[in-house]
Amino acid sequence: MSKKRTRYSAQLKFQLAMEAAKGIKTINELASEHGVHPTQISEWKRQLLDAGDTCFNRDGARHYREQQAQEVELYEHIGRLKMELEWLKKKLPDSVKAKRNDDRLGLSPHQHPPSM
Repeated sequence: MSKKRTRYSAQLKFQLAMEAAKGIKTINELASEHGVHPTQISEWKRQLLDAGDTCFNRDGARHYREQQAQEVELYEHIGRLKMELEWLKKKLPDSVKAKRNDDRLGLSPHQHPPSM
């Protein structure tokens, strides 16, 4: 038969993550004392350092995941905007130079410099 998955309370997670972060005992010592895998304690420690004590309660964990998803979405949007900017820089260099020259000469957009 399969073993039922153990659920740990937010308080225990926070306590073990704090002890691991303090470094008084090693992660392996904490794991053996509380019957938790060392990798799990390391993960809780990382979450604690990233998000604080709210990361272990249900609302905090959901908020943390939503925030991470929003962050990924924003980074993707920034990437798309950077690509657009690079494309525009490649496509419009002549028109930008012409506009700058017109501005320096004091010409309106509909006037052109006299032909030589």
